[in-house]
Amino acid sequence: MGRILAGIAAAVVGLFIVGAITLWLVKVLLGAIGYLIVGALVVGGAVWIYGRARRGLSGGSRNQRRLEATLATWRQRNR
Repeated sequence: MGRILAGIAAAVVGLFIVGAITLWLVKVLLGAIGYLIVGALVVGGAVWIYGRARRGLSGGSRNQRRLEATLATWRQRNR
């Protein structure tokens, strides 16, 4: 009878320890994933802001810059 109770107690303690370790591991992994998501949002936002600022400072639209580059190339070839 004592061996059965000791085995059951060991199983309960073992399950408790495994559950605690699993819970800790899940919290760590979810925290790391959260930091990765926040970091990706910050980097993506910085890239977006940089692109907007660059476009704003360059003047003109993309099509206008393309046409000017094409015209400059045409002038160089047909001197």
